[in-house]
Amino acid sequence: MLQNILHYGIHFGLPLLVALLFFKNNWKIAYVIMASAILIDIDHLLATPMFDASRCSINFHPLHTYYAMVVYVLLLLPKKTRLIGLGLCIHMLADYTDCAFM
Repeated sequence: MLQNILHYGIHFGLPLLVALLFFKNNWKIAYVIMASAILIDIDHLLATPMFDASRCSINFHPLHTYYAMVVYVLLLLPKKTRLIGLGLCIHMLADYTDCAFM
């Protein structure tokens, strides 16, 4: 229960907090862009079983590897991709918290 609250709190709450604090003029757009990073979970379709509550996503799914995370951090550098990179990094943080419970 605590794991789910923390996981989804980070997925959806942290982008909202970041949007409200740092993107005040366009917080709604910033929030939608960052929260939409959850779409990278499409790589879970490649796993068997597709969902396993006892599996750590980090370094298991292709878009959750350390190599992919390097790209997500690099997306923080250009202003045009910063919100996408921020959303993806927040997504990885949320998924990492799941691994801490295992």
